[in-house]
Amino acid sequence: MSTLIRHDKHLLGLKRLPKSELEAILNRATYWASVPSKVSNAFQGSFVANMFFENSTRTRFSFEIAEKRLGAEAINFTAAVSSVQKGESIHDTVHTLESMGIDAGVIRLKPSGILEELAESIHVPLINAGDGNNEHPTQALLDLYTIQQHFGQIAGLHVAIIGDILHSRVARSNLWGLQTMGASVSLCAPNNMQAPELLPYAPYVSMEQALQADVIMMLRVQLERHDQGMIRSAEDYRKHYGLTEERAAKLAPHTIIMHPAPVNRNVEMDDAVVDHKRSKIFTQIKNGVPVRMSVIERALS
Repeated sequence: MSTLIRHDKHLLGLKRLPKSELEAILNRATYWASVPSKVSNAFQGSFVANMFFENSTRTRFSFEIAEKRLGAEAINFTAAVSSVQKGESIHDTVHTLESMGIDAGVIRLKPSGILEELAESIHVPLINAGDGNNEHPTQALLDLYTIQQHFGQIAGLHVAIIGDILHSRVARSNLWGLQTMGASVSLCAPNNMQAPELLPYAPYVSMEQALQADVIMMLRVQLERHDQGMIRSAEDYRKHYGLTEERAAKLAPHTIIMHPAPVNRNVEMDDAVVDHKRSKIFTQIKNGVPVRMSVIERALS
């Protein structure tokens, strides 16, 4: 096995993570993707708690598979069946699991800000699996890995992130990670889904301009925002901001299409576009395992 990654103890986000750390994680993911064996014994005897205070399927399963492939014991915790429902605070729950002897924690939270507070008092490494609308670093890392895998490099590429920027932790982590790796980023969103605080870092462009990018990164539309009046209807959103078959047909031949999944088919992307030969959606999902293996190894080493 090659030399393990040097690390800080937490992975809370990509905003301040140096390029050397990003490259080390991506390089190590390449190693784990090449390992044919289903399970390594690299971290046999280590315990990793998957603490999901917000619902998730893909992210939790991906982390669990990554942990088991490394030989670690995965302990799954969900708020729906926990003492949090009885009023126990998130802080107390995490401290309780730490006291029981876990070696690292993967944590997903609905509110923003709590994770940074936790990291100051928790002595085991914490990996952010999504906190509010702040960051989702491992999603961005697997996106970076997918882009690098396809193009050979990230520097010099133009990536357009399209959709509900305001509420998207995926957009923020990708913005920070892509720019650190040397890509240029454009944002595209309806006026009421733009995040003004990101304007100093990336311009908002029209849908027509966004579709000229090398990478089209669509975001999931939270359809419940229709009830809140943020979108008129799913059909209206598709018409103005969806990657329709007609729009996809006009993309440059080298352009790839990405989405963090799950996809609202025929809303942010047409059915045929999800399954298009240039769609990397299922490749992204596949790449989540070696990337998360790299991140977990970084925490436990």
